[in-house]
Amino acid sequence: MIKDLYKHRFEIFFATQLFILFGSLLFPSEFFENVLTPILFLVNTIAGIFLVSKKRKLMWFLIILFGISLVVFGSSMMNRQTEFQENFLIRLSVYFIFYIIVAHQIILQIWKAKRVNNLVVIGLMCGYISLGFIAFFLFTTIEIVEPNSFKGIVIDSTNASMGLDSIMYYSYITLMTIGYGDIVPVSPLAQKASLITGLMGQFYLVIVTAIVVGKYIQHNAKSND
Repeated sequence: MIKDLYKHRFEIFFATQLFILFGSLLFPSEFFENVLTPILFLVNTIAGIFLVSKKRKLMWFLIILFGISLVVFGSSMMNRQTEFQENFLIRLSVYFIFYIIVAHQIILQIWKAKRVNNLVVIGLMCGYISLGFIAFFLFTTIEIVEPNSFKGIVIDSTNASMGLDSIMYYSYITLMTIGYGDIVPVSPLAQKASLITGLMGQFYLVIVTAIVVGKYIQHNAKSND
């Protein structure tokens, strides 16, 4: 069963990512952000563990991170308002580390792939979306630690999970270097983080995607000879 799951590791991870990004279109916003989003991130963490299951030490490290996320999530669900923000910051830190590791592993697996197939293409998309999640956790942490770092984003201090849709939106707009201007980084830390996010998106497209496309062209050229 584990081998079968590993074969579909990118598809499972990609499906959970899409649900996190667009699930709010199917459910009430407050219910999705407060209840479903933490659960979906836990499911996505499990899917990420399958991505690195061939590297035992790394897999166990991610399992430990998953355990921490589970404990903190359970504590948050007990509605202890005095501990909510602290627990939320711990969850952000855990997921930030998790997605850096997973994004790195996805890029390595894509980079080492000898042949470009559907699995590699889905992995390529997973890697790009993972960069957006990294930016999301980074921006959210900045906004909680330094309120009003982003003009156009409002987070309730008593319920830090509210307003996350706006940060998620800004993360991908910045990653894709679109920049509509409705949300603006105003603090120096937020500006640096936005700059890094934009560079990550461009480097991924220019380097990683270019490598995959090059392998695809090379393979097709050999097949036609």
